[in-house]
Parts: sequence; C-alpha cells; structure tokens
Amino acid sequence: MYLIFDTETTGLPKKWNAPVTDIDNWPRCVQLAWQVHDNLGNCIDNKDFLIKPDGYNIPYDSEKIHGISTELAEKDGYNLLDVLKQFNEAVKESKFVIGHNVKFDLNIMGCEFHRANLQNNLDVANILDTCYEKTALLCMIPGGRGGKYKFPTLTELHSFLFSKPFAEAHNATADVEATARCFLELIRIKNYSLTELEQSDGYYEDFLKQNKSSIEPVGIKHINLKKKSTLIKQKLNDELENFADQNVVVSKELLNSNFVHLHNHSQFSVLQSTISIKDLVDSTSKNNMPAVALTDHANMMGSFRFINEINKYNKQIIIDNSKLSDGSDEIKPQIKPILGCEFFVCEDHLNKSFKDYGYQIVLLAKNKNGYQNLAKLSSIAYTKGFYYVPRIDKNLILKYKNDIIVLSGNLFGEIPSKILNIGEKQAEDSLMWWKKNFGTDFYLEIMNHDQEDERVVNKVIKRFSKVHDIKLIATNNNYYCEKQDANAHDILLCVKDGEKQSTPIGKGRGFRYGLPNHEYYYKSSDEMKSLFEDCPESIINIQEVVDKIETYSLFRDVLLPKFEIPSEFEDPNDLKDAGKRGENNYLRHLTFEGAKKRYVELTAELTERIDFELKTIEKTGYPGYFLIVEDFIREARKMNVSVGPGRGSAAGSVVAYCLWITNIDPIKYDLLFERFLNPDRVSMPDIDIDFDDEGRGKVMDYVINKYGDTQVAQIITYGTMAAKSSIRDTARVLDLPLNDADRLAKLVPNMSKLKTIFETEANKLRSEFRPEDLDKVNQLLNISDGNDLEAETISQARILEGSVRNVGTHACGVIITPDDITNFVPVATAKDSDLYVTQFDNSVVEQAGLLKMDFLGLKTLSLIKSTVKIVKAKHGIVLDPDNFPLDDKKTFELFQRGETVGVFQYESAGMQKHLRDLKPTVFDDLIAMNALYRPGPMEYIPSFINRKHGDEKIDYDLPEMEEYLNETYGITVYQEQVMLLSQKLADFSKGEADVLRKAMGKKQKSVLDKMKPKFLTQASAKGLNIEKLEKIWKDWEAFASYAFNKSHSTCYAWIAYQTAYLKSNYPAEYMAAVLSNNMNDIKSVTFFMEECKRMKLNVLGPDVNESYYKFSVNKKNQIRFGMGAVKGVGANAVATIVNNRKKEGNYNSIFDLAKRIDLRAANKKAFDNLASSGAFDCFNNVHRAQYFNDDGDGITFLEKTIRHASKYQENINSSQVSLFENSSEIQFSEPSIPNCNQWDPLEKLAREKEVVGIYISGHPLDDFKIEMNTFCNSNVTAFKNMENFINKELAFGGILTEVEHRISRQGKGWASFIMEDYLDSYEFRIFGEDYLKFKHFLIVNNFLFIKAFIKEGWQNRDTGKKGDPRIQFNSFKLLHDVLDSFAKKLSIQLKINEIDNNKLVKLNQIIKKFKGSHRLNFVVYDDVEKVKVDMISENKKVNISQELLDELDKEKIYFKLN
Repeated sequence: MYLIFDTETTGLPKKWNAPVTDIDNWPRCVQLAWQVHDNLGNCIDNKDFLIKPDGYNIPYDSEKIHGISTELAEKDGYNLLDVLKQFNEAVKESKFVIGHNVKFDLNIMGCEFHRANLQNNLDVANILDTCYEKTALLCMIPGGRGGKYKFPTLTELHSFLFSKPFAEAHNATADVEATARCFLELIRIKNYSLTELEQSDGYYEDFLKQNKSSIEPVGIKHINLKKKSTLIKQKLNDELENFADQNVVVSKELLNSNFVHLHNHSQFSVLQSTISIKDLVDSTSKNNMPAVALTDHANMMGSFRFINEINKYNKQIIIDNSKLSDGSDEIKPQIKPILGCEFFVCEDHLNKSFKDYGYQIVLLAKNKNGYQNLAKLSSIAYTKGFYYVPRIDKNLILKYKNDIIVLSGNLFGEIPSKILNIGEKQAEDSLMWWKKNFGTDFYLEIMNHDQEDERVVNKVIKRFSKVHDIKLIATNNNYYCEKQDANAHDILLCVKDGEKQSTPIGKGRGFRYGLPNHEYYYKSSDEMKSLFEDCPESIINIQEVVDKIETYSLFRDVLLPKFEIPSEFEDPNDLKDAGKRGENNYLRHLTFEGAKKRYVELTAELTERIDFELKTIEKTGYPGYFLIVEDFIREARKMNVSVGPGRGSAAGSVVAYCLWITNIDPIKYDLLFERFLNPDRVSMPDIDIDFDDEGRGKVMDYVINKYGDTQVAQIITYGTMAAKSSIRDTARVLDLPLNDADRLAKLVPNMSKLKTIFETEANKLRSEFRPEDLDKVNQLLNISDGNDLEAETISQARILEGSVRNVGTHACGVIITPDDITNFVPVATAKDSDLYVTQFDNSVVEQAGLLKMDFLGLKTLSLIKSTVKIVKAKHGIVLDPDNFPLDDKKTFELFQRGETVGVFQYESAGMQKHLRDLKPTVFDDLIAMNALYRPGPMEYIPSFINRKHGDEKIDYDLPEMEEYLNETYGITVYQEQVMLLSQKLADFSKGEADVLRKAMGKKQKSVLDKMKPKFLTQASAKGLNIEKLEKIWKDWEAFASYAFNKSHSTCYAWIAYQTAYLKSNYPAEYMAAVLSNNMNDIKSVTFFMEECKRMKLNVLGPDVNESYYKFSVNKKNQIRFGMGAVKGVGANAVATIVNNRKKEGNYNSIFDLAKRIDLRAANKKAFDNLASSGAFDCFNNVHRAQYFNDDGDGITFLEKTIRHASKYQENINSSQVSLFENSSEIQFSEPSIPNCNQWDPLEKLAREKEVVGIYISGHPLDDFKIEMNTFCNSNVTAFKNMENFINKELAFGGILTEVEHRISRQGKGWASFIMEDYLDSYEFRIFGEDYLKFKHFLIVNNFLFIKAFIKEGWQNRDTGKKGDPRIQFNSFKLLHDVLDSFAKKLSIQLKINEIDNNKLVKLNQIIKKFKGSHRLNFVVYDDVEKVKVDMISENKKVNISQELLDELDKEKIYFKLN
C-alpha cells in the first residue's frame, strides 16, 4: 500500500539540516492529512486532522499561507497524541510513504513524535518523493543549481502531467490529493522503476489495465480553511466591539507631549535610505522636534557627522534665539542628538555554517560610554561577525550592555518576527530575556504604516506591555524625508539589488525587495500623534527615553601611540603628569645629531632656527609625531624603499630635514613650515610621505608589526552617486533604453551636480557654465519639464544624487592608535584591504582623535629606482639620486628644449611650450615654473619669462617688496612670499601671517575682510602709499585662489630634476624604466614608444636571449621589450627562461630552449604568444609562421617541440637512465622544421597586437604618417563624442580591420566596419547611397582616408527631442593616393633668429634634389615681435614626396603642406 501525506505548520525551520530532536528549531504541525492507496492506485482510506494548539499559537504569516487560525484550530482541532497514534498505525501498515518534497514533512512529524515521546514508524518506512531528479528531468524547468533543471513544485509537476495547473491550496487535504494523483500518474508513465517500487514483473501491465487513462482526482471535498477562520474571527470581533468604547478621547497630555523620531536611517545605511545627515537635521528642525536619533543598519559611519551637524545647528539656533524676545513663537528648540544603531542580532556571530541574518534590534547610547559600547559592537559585527551582513549576538550585547537603551525593533525585530512567524509564546520568552537584562531601559516599539501585519503585532505587543509592565514607544522607521520621495527610495533599493522597478515586490523567485507602501517618511508630530491616538502612552513615553540621553561630543585631541625611547632620555616626571619631556629630549638629540651630518657648520642662526622649531613642537605637544615619522622613514631606507624628498609645507622644517624626514634643505631654498610661524596653532602637523609604489607595502607592514594590527587601520571612503551615475542607475531601474540613458548622462557637464543645474536661476546659468556646456544644460532642463520616462528619470536622479553607493579604502591614509583602535573609533572591513578600516572617513578622523599618516605610493620614485638599477647592471655605475649635481648641463638643455615627456610634473604640452620659452638655467626657475603652471596663475607665466630674459622691466609695487620677490622677478608666486611680505609691510605677527595664508588658501572671505583694515592701517602708519597697499591687497586676494606652497613646489621640482637628469644622461635606461612602469597600460606604452622613436632609441620586440620580465637595455643601447608584457606569459615562465639563460648562456634554438626550461612554468599558451610576439626571432633558422604550421596532422610544430622537450626531460630525470653508461648522450630525434611561407607584414603586426595589445615591430600606418598628420583634422576617437562636432566635417585616416556586409529588412545593403588609427578604434555603419557609392573601399586591411560630416540627430515629431548625431560620408580615398591628390604647395617655416648660412645652403641642396611642379612657399616669423612674412618662390618648385619630407624632417626644417 502507498501512504501519501502532507502537513501544514506554524512556519519554517531556522536550520534545515537540524536533527528532529531540536524541538526549538522545527515548527509545529497544525494540520495532518493522508490518503492510503492500494498497489493499483485505488483509494482505500483518507484522513484529515486539524491539531489543537497546546502551549503555542499559529503565527500570522503562517495563517496567511494556509488559513488555519489559532481560533479555528482550538475550536475544531484534535488532540495531537491521538492523531499521532492513528498516523503511526497507518504508516506501519503501508509499504511506502510518499510526499512532495517529503523530507520537510518527515522532519516535522519526526519532531512531533519526539515531543510526544512516541516511537516513530516513519524512521523505518520506505520513502518515495515526487520531487526528485527524475521529475526534474521530466519537467525540464531551467533555473536549478549548477545549470541543471530545478526540482518542480507540486503545481509545476501537476501542470506537466495533466496540462492543468493545480493552485496550491496550502490545505493538507488538497495537497495530498494532488500529490497522490501525481504519484500514481508517475507510476502509470513508468517514471519509477520496478526496483524502486519493489514490484515484480507484470506490475505495470496490471496497473495500466486498472488505469488506462490519466489518473483522475479522488473527489474529496476540501474545506476552505481561510474562510472558516475569518468567520470565527469576525464573530469574536463582533463580541469585543459590544464592550469597546467607540469614542477615543485625545488626552491633553498627548497633545502637550513632544514627539521625537527614535528610529531613522541615513544614507550610511548604504543604498537603503535617501536621507542625508543634513536632511535629517533639517527635517527635525522643520518639525520643531527637540531631539532625533540616528540608527543606521549595523554601522556608526554617520555618527560623527551627525553630532557635528547638530552642534553646528544648535550654535546657530542660540544666535537666532538671542535676537528674539522671550516667549516669542519663533523661538526654536535646540536639538539633542541621540546616537544609536540597528543591529543584526543572530544566535552566534561566529557561526558561518549557515545563513543567519538575525533579528533587527535598535540600541541607543545613553552617554559617551554607551556610544563606546555601540562602537565596539559595530566593530565586532564587521570584523568577526560578518556573514552576508554584519552580525552580533546576545552574548556580545550582555558584554557591552552598560549605558544602552534597547528598542524592540521593526517587524524584523526578534519579538515582532516571532509573533508573526513562530508563535506568541516564543516571542514572550524573548521579551522576558530583554526585560531581565535591560529592565526599564527596554522598550517595546510599535509602528503604524497601515499594514495588516503591524496591526497583528501591535495587538500582541500592547498585551505584552500591560502584562509585563514594559513601556511602549511609537516609531516610524524612516527611510526618506518626504512622502513624495518614496519612489526615489524604491529605485534606490532596486539599485542595491540590481533589480528593475517593474519587478513586483514580494518574496521568492520572480520578486524583489521593497517597502510595502509610501508611509516610511519623516512624519510630523501631529501625524504621529494622530496615528497613535488610541495608544497615547507610546508617544508620551518618548520623552522618558530622551531624558535618559546625555549630550556629549565625539571631538577629541589627537592621541599618539607611545613611542619607545632610550632610557637615558626618559624623564621620571612624565609618569606623574603624562608629560612628554622624554620624547622632547630624544627628539632634540636626534635633531642635533642629524644637523651635524646635514650641515658643515652649526651657525648661531641655524641653531636658533632649530631651537625655535623644537620649542614650537614642545609647546604644541607633538614630539612623538616627529619621532614616529622619523622611525618608519629610517626603516624604509634600511629596507631599500625609496623615500621622496618631502611633500607639502613640511619640507620647510629644518627639524624634519635633520631627521631625514625630508631631503630638501629649507635654509638653502628659504622655505618655511607655516605651522612654526604660528605657535598658537596646536593641531596635528600633517607630514605626507612619498614612497616608491612597490615598497610602500613594506613600510606599512613595518608599522603594523611595530604597533600591532589592532592599532593600525586604513581610512574608509564613501563612494557617492555623482550626477551622471545617478542618472544611469535610475535609468536602468526604470528600464529606460541604454542609448537614451547614455545621452541624458552626457548632457551633464563634467564635475557638475544636478542640484547646481536645477537650482541655479535661469539668468545665472550663463555665468555658471561654459558656453559649450550651456546648450547641454538647457537640453537637460527642457527634458526634465516633460511627462515621459526621461523626465521621470531626471526627477528621481536628482533625489538620489549624493547617496552613498559603496564604501572603499583611502588610497594612502593610515591610522595608528595608542591602544586597540575600537576603543577610539568604530571599524569595519573592506574588500580591498587586509587591515581594518575606520568607519569615519578622512574628513573627520583627526577631529575624532586619531593619528593619520599618509603613506603615498609615487610611481616616479619606482621609476628612478628602476633606472638606477638598470644603470648599475649595464654600466656598473652606482647612482645616488639624492646627490645629482644641480648644475648639470645636459639636464638643463633637456628642459630648454621642452623634451620632458616622461619627466615628473613637466610633461604636458603646455608646460613644454613654456619651458622652451623660459629656457631655465637654474633650479629656482624649475621651482617657480612648477608653482606657476600646476595650480596657476598661468597668466603670469609670459611676464615671468620675459622678465627673466630682460625683455620686460621688473617692477615692484613698493621697493620694500624686492627682498622677497627678487627670486621670482617681482611676481608673487608662493604663499610664503605673502606671509613674509605681510610681516615686513604691516608688521603682522607670525601667527597673523599664518592666518592670512590659511584664509587665502581656503578663500575665507570673512577672515580676509577683517584682516584688510589692519593691513592697510599698520602698513600706511609706516609711511607706505595707501593706493599701492590697496592694489597689493587686491592682487593677493586674486592670488588666493592659486596660492602655492614653495616647499611643495621645491620637493616636486627636485623629483622632476632627478627624472630629467636620468633621461638626459641615461636616455635608454630611463625610457626602459618608464615603459616598465607603465607596462599594464597599453596606451601609455604606445605613447612612450613614440617618444623613444623621437629620441632615436630603438625599441625592439621581446627576445628570449635578451629580454627580462620588464623592459631592459641591451649592449647596443637598444631597449628590449619585457616578456612580462606578453599576454599569457606569467612571472614564473619569464623566471625560468631568464634563470636558465643566466646559468648556461643564450639559447641556440627553440629545441634548446624547450629542453632547458621548466615546462611546468611555461605552458603551451606562453610558447604560442612568445612566438607570435617575435620572442623567438633570434633563432634565425625558423620564422614565426613555421611555429604554427601543422603539416596537416593538426599538431603545430611548436606543440611538437614542447612534447619532444617534455619527453626528453622525463627521460633525463628518470631513474632508469642511470642503468646505462654515457646516459647523458642519449638522443631523441628533434621534430623536423616544416616548410611554409612567411606571414605578410600585416599578419605579423596583427599577431603582435593580439598578444601584446600594440604593434611592436612597426605600425601599419607608419608609411602614411605625413598624410595622417597633414590632411587629417581628426581621429576615430572623435566619433565617440560626436555631439562636440555637429555641423563639422571630420577628415581621418586609418586601417579597416573588420567589415560585415548586411541586408536590411527592406532588402537594401548596408555595412558595419571598424577603423583603427594610432590611438583608438571605432565601429562605423554606412547605409543607403553612401554604401552603394563607397562599398568597394570596404575591404579588410585597406588603408583609408575618409571625410565625414556630422549632422544633428533626427527630431522626434511627437516629443521634439533630437536623437543621436548622424554621420554623412562625403568621400573615401586610399591613403596611398592622398599625397598625390591633396598636396599642392609646400610651405617651409623659418624662425628669423635661427636662420644662418649653413641652414640656407642645406635647404637649397634639398630643393635642387627634389625638383618638381609643386609650388614652394617660405614663411619667416619672429616670436618676440609677433611678425610673420609669407614669401612665394617664383622660380623654384619641388616634387612633394615622402622622401623629400623625410629629408626636411631629418634636418629639423619645419614645413606645412597645403
């Protein structure tokens, strides 16, 4: 007999793999039904029992599914023990027990038998499941794990077998009938084997005689349990209503009570809230609430900004209220900040064997100690408890429970969730745990978003509140500020989960997460009081919570880790008053010891400067800072890590120079550390350190090992949605087509905000945006006025702009603390860091009392280090970059020529032009040019250059200014000059000069306005001209936006000088290092290879006999490509090739190479790609094509070589070889080298590009450089931003790499083709007449010159919007024909001061050599006088050809073709 059964339960288990003895895990059975069928499928018995609840209730969520309410089960239910006995007997008499997904039902019943202490016959029964592999293969429904078919639901199986869906009733009797029908049909179609059914031959024949067609339902009438439960509930409600007071009286106490939102999420609940910290404070202010809480999900990221923002608000409120009369209605309350966190509280935060998101519980800090406990819990949640979400558990809460208030949470809180999903008894047990441990600091949270599940929960919670004397608190769980922001918030949730908004909200496959309605906004006091007028105490009790909260600050002085100093410098008084005498003593000792090495003589002036700095450091209390920095920099140098000369104003410190923290002498260059100008300034100095980017990690490891990994952390960064990304994210969620989304995003000018665009008045837009951006901005504004999807996208993107989208790690910031970092700040983990990361970002860590160090990785230092290494290896010369001579002729000649590609900070085209004009002769020129060009003011550069060369008079507004402006030819270039001049002219103190510098740098107009009268008064009192002083101040205000620090400029000019020195003196070695430094960026490699060509340096392809992993220089001073740049050739493959080459010399053949290297490190792909790149070209007897020839057997020559070498190595290494004498002479015949044609040049170049990413041995377009440079006004990259070229004709050249001819639906031909030039590639499409006219040019590897006109996009008649720009092809030409077709005239350009007899003779020889019929023109010009003269040659004409142009280029004679 077959027993088919099914259960309905109180819910689902927490752990699906828990044993049936875990009675807390497995839910209760509330309905049990079964049918018994004989072998031929006849139904001989059926049972259906509701179970009477005993000590539990049926949760709301379960009742929603199966309709069985507690009331119905109590009225119609049977005693569980009786039902179990009947079921056990039926199981005993049956041969098989069957169910759909039967394991769940077996566990449910197994646990019930265990609770009842009865023997369970199911343990020995034969079990069959209708949900298993065979039915999955039968139904073939995609979506299973690992690409398999998923197991069918009962409905899906029923639909497949009977072509008719079965709406799962979640009524056990209906499910049993459907399961029985499916099971018997599966027997009928022979889905089970006779073995599985334990039947003999002939069974199927008998079964089919009985069941000739599809199995029919038994025909049992099923009771509608939901309807029956509803009737019972209605009757009970009617009875209750007879006793209810229908008139709710709103109490006076409720009306007069303050409401405060205690449950709010900010944008730091990443991608779950649209509320910024400022929005939260503004909303609180708008609603006149006296306090507000911040309770983000599991983190405290916003806490410091939250306190900060409220403190700022309160300061302003005090000022505003002071202007009002007492009792004024306009007086606003100050806001009390309440810090909290909504934690995920699971069973065991360390258990990561199964998903346990836990319950969401709100904890609030009463005071600073409570905040520290929250910070500890949040840190542990991330660092130890993170598993899908950051989690804590109750044991941790007990450990850090002091000064904490607990709110029971939302519907995902422990008590509400258990009420809905497990049972009221379990919820009550949980409530008792919280009450026991938190007493009157535990509050029951109730919410009212007009949801049925909340009404069910609130009813039970109110009862619990009365029974257990626990106070109620009304909250709203806010995720957005205004009701109209609900849609934007829903879009944000979709962004988080990668969903479309059109996906319905719900649970399970095909649904997405979303809030059930639009009520989760920041409601006013009146709205909240109205919602809870039936429960006024929940509003009144809030004041009690607020009164328990103390106001506190998170600001703290920076705490330095204790630095161990030698005992002889310690001072016993430090132990008494926590002083720093010992550290000051040791710092003084190190400084003067360093000064003796740095300076030949310690003059009185130098000693005075050092003493002044040391006293300032002592007064500000930060000697430890300098000691810590000195320590890890010294260690860095020991580890051979390159350290930069300094960065920022710290290079102006003599103490830093004597400690080797910086490497620029501040006395020599007259540098100032502005911090020492202002002894009253006690904030932490900020010394940023540059290390070579490869060694930076070593220094960080040293710091971690010295101070401990619990005291060192990196700094978090918050990635926010910028304007463009908010549009793109919103568009994706709203299903706006990708092209339209891209077009909208491109209408936003770079670095602009939607807020700026939409909140700027129309008449001010012109001043806010550049002319080329203004048209885009207007288009965006017009689109936003519409009613379509594009307008909706922009509208919602405006709300989402600025939302925190993700978190990352600061590139260089490191925190070091005196003790466990979680004692000072909450921490988290990040994907891209092994260290902890602070939950506070860079803008607030110092204010929070944390020591921040910037460990910057500078690629240029690695570049210098690599060059020094190459020079040593090639020439045996050990270079010391710190001691390069500052008067090197070659270096300054390089700067004067402007050949600074690859030179740090000086490589831009604009800088090169200014250097050629300036012709720097001393290091000070480079310092000034760096300051003038990098931040500006660039308009002073021409004057600076002319004054240097004596072409412009050097003027000083006042003679007194010459002392400090003399070095920069009377032009104010550095901040230090302003500070020194303010002291000299107006007797400003050092502190005032520093305040002036800071105000100028940060554009603090109010501070500048206060200082101006003092400057004018004090300076004029010294007899200085007031008009001149007014002009000086005005110039300084304009200079403020550019003000640059001379210390920083000097440091970076020194690094630039070092790179220029290496480039000018060791050009091949330097460029090899530059190429190695950029090996992972193919575009940069291409760019620098062009520079190598200009420098007449040969860059050769990879070679197994010369190349290393990186680029190198060979004996002929040629640069060799690094093998590491070849795709598929890893570091291990290169290492085995190089190491064996060093041991036994160069490889003499491909066979020799394959036999000698480790074939486990270099696989077939590595061999193939090395061959394609030309790395085997040194073996002259084999060309590249032969390596890939297979002689028709499908195995390439290269693969045969590898197999041969592998066999050779196996035999050499085999122990059997030792049995033979002269074993080393054992030979294996080498594969024969096949005969085949060489690749043509284009094939060869294409293969190189495939494996390296660029062409190595040349470029297909090299033969057409003149045509490309002369007749092309654009390149293919321009077509990626066609909006910038509307109504313009673009002429460009390139090679056609791919083409595809197609036929449209209308039967017309068109094509897509890819054009590639030196920089980029682009796919074009050509249609209609253009296609017919030019299709004969569309052949792969054709070199084409194309002229195309960019037209505006088609206008949509309905919306008036324009589509993407269109391309009209005007002409196609082969590049071979361009010079003949377009070159009409040659113009030779001569600079008047460079014309000499030798040049004219050489020019005349070239003209005679290339006589022809093309016109010749001379242009003579004078840069200084700005004069140009055109001279047409009447009797001399030339033949314009590639050879002529090459000759002119060789002689550096500039020309232009027309």
